[in-house]
Amino acid sequence: MEELFNRYQRISQKIQTDFVRSFMQEVNWNARLIGIKGARGVGKTTLLLQYLKINFTDNKALTLYVSLDSFAFRGKSLLGLADEFVRNGGKHLFLDEVHKYPNWAQELKNIYDDYSELQIVFTGSSLLEILNSRADLSRRVVIYHMQGLSFREYIMLETGIYFTPLTLESILKDHLHLAGLINAKIKVFPHFEKYLKQGYYPFYREELDLYEQRVEEVINMMLEIELPLLRGMDIGLVPKIKQLLGIISASVPFVPNIVNLSQKIEIHRTTLMSYLFYLQELGLTYHLLKEARGSVRLQKPAKIYLENTNLMYVLSSFSANRGNVRETFFANQVGYKHKISFHEKTDFLVDNTYAFEIGGKDKSKKQITGIENTFIVSDEIEYGYQNKIPIWLFGFLY
Repeated sequence: MEELFNRYQRISQKIQTDFVRSFMQEVNWNARLIGIKGARGVGKTTLLLQYLKINFTDNKALTLYVSLDSFAFRGKSLLGLADEFVRNGGKHLFLDEVHKYPNWAQELKNIYDDYSELQIVFTGSSLLEILNSRADLSRRVVIYHMQGLSFREYIMLETGIYFTPLTLESILKDHLHLAGLINAKIKVFPHFEKYLKQGYYPFYREELDLYEQRVEEVINMMLEIELPLLRGMDIGLVPKIKQLLGIISASVPFVPNIVNLSQKIEIHRTTLMSYLFYLQELGLTYHLLKEARGSVRLQKPAKIYLENTNLMYVLSSFSANRGNVRETFFANQVGYKHKISFHEKTDFLVDNTYAFEIGGKDKSKKQITGIENTFIVSDEIEYGYQNKIPIWLFGFLY
C-alpha cells in the first residue's frame, strides 16, 4: 500500500490543472460507483488525477489512485487493496485501466457491497462490458463515456480564451450571432485546420512532432491488446483490420459492400461484420445505420467513418478526402451528445428531426429543397446565412 500511495503522490505532482475538460462538470462525483469509458488517449487518466488534485489537496490520505496496468500493482488483488485502504481510513479509491484486471466486475461488485463507506471511480476501455458481465454492476454503477477534445476545447487550450458550450438548438436558430461572437475573438480557420489534423487527442500538447507516431501507437494498442483481450480477436488478423481502416479513411465516405470487402481483405463476411462492430465499440469508427432494428451487431452499416479526423490524416496522410473529413468532423462532434442516423436524401439525420447536408463553401440549397428542418453545413465560411451554417461552429457543442 505504501508503494502505491507514494507512486500516486509522484504522479499527482506532475499533473497540471490550468486546463480542465468540461467533462469533469458532467460527472456526478457524489455517486458511490462511477465508471468512465473511452477510447485510449482521450484523457481519462488526466481527468482522474486532476479531479483528485483539485478536490483533495488537503485530504490526500483519504484518496488513492492506482493504475491496474502498473508493475506496482502486479500480484495484488482489488479486494485486498480495498480492504487495506479502508482499514487505513481511505474513502475514495480511483482505479485506472480496470479492464486489465481479471474478474474486475465481480470484485468491484463485492467491494461496493462490503464497503459502504468507500467511493470507487474507475476507467476502462470503450469495450468494457457492464450490462453483460457476470457480476450485475448495472444497478450499482453510473457510467459515462468520454471522447477526445472538441474544437471548442482545442481553441481554449491554444488561446486561453474561454467559450461557453453551445446547444444544437441555439446553433440552428442563432448561428449568425454566435459566429460573430466567436469570430470577434479569434481567427477560426487556422485553428480549425490544425485541429482536424492534430488536435483531437490531448497529448498533442506534449510533443507535436511525435503526434502521428503516438496516434499510431494508440491504434496499435487498441487492435493488438484491447481487441484480443476483451473480444478474443485473433491477433493475426490485425494487419487486415489496419487495411480495412485505411480503406475507410480514404473513402468519400465509405459505403460498405460486405461481400466485396470480405474478398478484398480475405476475411469471412460473418467475421468481418463482427469486427466492424468491434471497431465502433473500440472508438475507431463511427457507423450510420438506416434504421435501428434487431441486433445492431448484425446490421450492415449504411456508411462508415473513422471516429475522428486525426485518425484520417494518420492512416491516409495526404490522400484524406476533404468531403470525408468534413462529414467525419460533423459526425464526431454532433454524435457525442445527439443521435445521428442515415438519411435518404441528405448526409445526416440528427435526433430523428433535423437533416444536414455537408459541403464546401459553394454548396447550394438545391439538394435540400422541399425537405423540412434541413440545413446546409459548409466548410471555409466564417458566417452562415439563413439555413446555411459554418461547419466549425458544430465543434462548440461540448
